[in-house]
Order: sequence, then C-alpha cells, then structure tokens
Amino acid sequence: MDEFDNHFRIATTVDPVWGFGFGNEPAQEQQNGVYVLNDDMETVGVLDDLAQGETIYSARFMGERAYLVTFKQVDPLFVIDLSDPTDPTVLGKLKIPGYSNYLHPLDETHLIGIGKDAVVSKDEIAYTLGMKLSLFDVSDVENPIELHSVSIGARGTDSYALQDPKAFLFDAEKELMVLPIYLYEENPVEDPYQGDWPAYGIPSYQGAFVYHVSVEDGFVERGNDVVVFFAVLV
Repeated sequence: MDEFDNHFRIATTVDPVWGFGFGNEPAQEQQNGVYVLNDDMETVGVLDDLAQGETIYSARFMGERAYLVTFKQVDPLFVIDLSDPTDPTVLGKLKIPGYSNYLHPLDETHLIGIGKDAVVSKDEIAYTLGMKLSLFDVSDVENPIELHSVSIGARGTDSYALQDPKAFLFDAEKELMVLPIYLYEENPVEDPYQGDWPAYGIPSYQGAFVYHVSVEDGFVERGNDVVVFFAVLV
C-alpha cells in the first residue's frame, strides 16, 4: 500500500471462494486488484479481475506507476498507470519463470527483483528452485523486459529479505546490494530430480552476500561473509 497526491493506493489478493457442491472447482476464482481511495477513504478507482487464479507476491508504488508481481506457474510483472486515480490501467506485462517477493527501484526506469526461480513439472505444478535476482527495465512501459538475472543455490536456498524488506540493503551511490542468504547446494549423491519434482539441496552455509548492481553489468558478486552451520546434538 502507498499514499501519493492525497490518494491511498492498495494492491490486494482475494482468495478463492469454494461452493458447497460436489465439484472441485471454486465458486469464485482467486483474483487480484488495485484500489485507489481519496482522503475521505472513498474508493475512486478500481482495477480488478487482474491475473485470476494467481497471487500477488510483491508490489511497488512509485509516483504515477505501480508494479505488481503475481505467481502461479510463471512470474507476470505488471506495469500499471495510476496517473489518473479514477482509472488505473495496465500498461504492459512480462512473463518469466519464477517470481519476485520484493521489488526495489534502482532508478526511475529499472527495478531490482528478489525472489525464487521456479520450474513447471509435467503435472503443471510450479516448484521453486533457488533464489533469483532480476533487474527489470521498465522504460518501455508496454514492453517491460528482464535485463539481467542471477540464480543462487539449489532448491531450499532462502533469504530473510524475502519476508522482511528491512533485511535488504541497497546503497544507490555505491551501487552495492547486500542480502542475507541461507545457501543450499545440490546434493552430489542424489538425483537433482525426484520423480517429476526437483529435490531439495543440502544446507552449506549462511552469510551476507554483496553484489555490485548496475544497468550495464547486472549483478556482479563482490564477496560474501560466511557463517558455517554447526549441528548441535542434545
């Protein structure tokens, strides 16, 4: 949610409503929307029925624009025009594997996305893999692109920054980004796929990963401060 120019904007996901019949289909599909309220808390603008059957994983409001990431099998990044509060409009979207839990502006036309990579199995179920860093170029609002991306670790790799944006550090002047990462690496013994789904890796270490981030070069790792795990048996 966000406040801009005396208007309150909020992005929402409405969970599916299941009927009481014998079928397996919901009476109402899961859907998403963006709502704009004036300073009297009256709804003046609505963009609903957005990405039915998917869930909003991240949202970023930047002035007259909003950026949403929804996910079910792939990651649609929506670019939304909010210049007219009474008429929110989708300008463009991009579909790529995985999703972003957190969006952060690099500048006015580029966004950093922090999330998970994903793969779709034969039974059409999406399974998460390791972490994924994306740099989106939204200068052409009708055709946003993923300019750079980096995958980190095997399935199970995680970061607290995916839950709490305060765990994410970005210094725009130095072009440095720092993330706490709990790294899983592929198990050299097991098959990386168990049946139709990818196997989890094995935890190897956790620490602060430091990246130089730029439009030209994307994400360049500068190092990491590793804290090795020790198992304590009681």
